[in-house]
Amino acid sequence: MPGTDDKPFDPAQHRFGPAHWFEDLSIGQKFYINSRTQTEALFSAFQLASGDNHPIHYDREYCKALGHRDMLAHGLQVAIQGAAGGGIFPHFVGESLVGFLEQSSRFLKPVYVSDTLYPMLEVTELKPGRTTGVAVLKLTIHNQKGELVCDGEHKYLVKKRPQ
Repeated sequence: MPGTDDKPFDPAQHRFGPAHWFEDLSIGQKFYINSRTQTEALFSAFQLASGDNHPIHYDREYCKALGHRDMLAHGLQVAIQGAAGGGIFPHFVGESLVGFLEQSSRFLKPVYVSDTLYPMLEVTELKPGRTTGVAVLKLTIHNQKGELVCDGEHKYLVKKRPQ
């Protein structure tokens, strides 16, 4: 609307908010990631991206013959539901995020087509360095029944506040 703000639009200001630094993180801090239902389209997209064509992931009759109720999600398909970019963590740290260092995952229960997954990241350890620090975040992914289907750990390198 003309006259409401005389400043020109600056794309650099179109952000979640100011960057938070390593020192702004705290043990127990949680970062929500949107829930997502594992649709047939997601199964197909994962098959296309990964090249994995094992019938346990894409053939209903094969799965049922093995006692599964439906197609079984690939473990990596489940793990990527915990991608930090699907939630607020990378927006919270903003430009102070240097990089994603490593991740681990454990697959605890089967995930089937139509299951809805609820990922969360929680800060469990902060390892300070000279100009950066490593933030260790616990990953949990629950299904619609409240069952923990996957857990693991992510490590991110985050800049310390400039002096």
